[in-house]
Amino acid sequence: MNVQELIKNQVTSNPVVLYMKGSPKFPQCGFSNMATQILDACHAKYLAVDVLADQSIREGIKVYANWPTIPQLYISGEFVGGSDIMRAMYENGELQTLLDAAK
Repeated sequence: MNVQELIKNQVTSNPVVLYMKGSPKFPQCGFSNMATQILDACHAKYLAVDVLADQSIREGIKVYANWPTIPQLYISGEFVGGSDIMRAMYENGELQTLLDAAK
């Protein structure tokens, strides 16, 4: 399985996936930390994928979504965005709606 197939499998077989630097308990960048705080505030259950642990995923996820930065959030197999988009969606209630629908 190549890295694009692996990523597709991860985002389609888990309702919520966050590609991040580090882990939810030990985020390795401020943007990843913000993303986990937002998901925690929404009481979301999610698969966290540490891109620092696998260079092929770190580069492959940028190609998969055609999005150059990390973190990246996927809900119900669809790319949602990075931490700034997550914050805006959280503040207007849209993120909670998407997460509730994905359960």
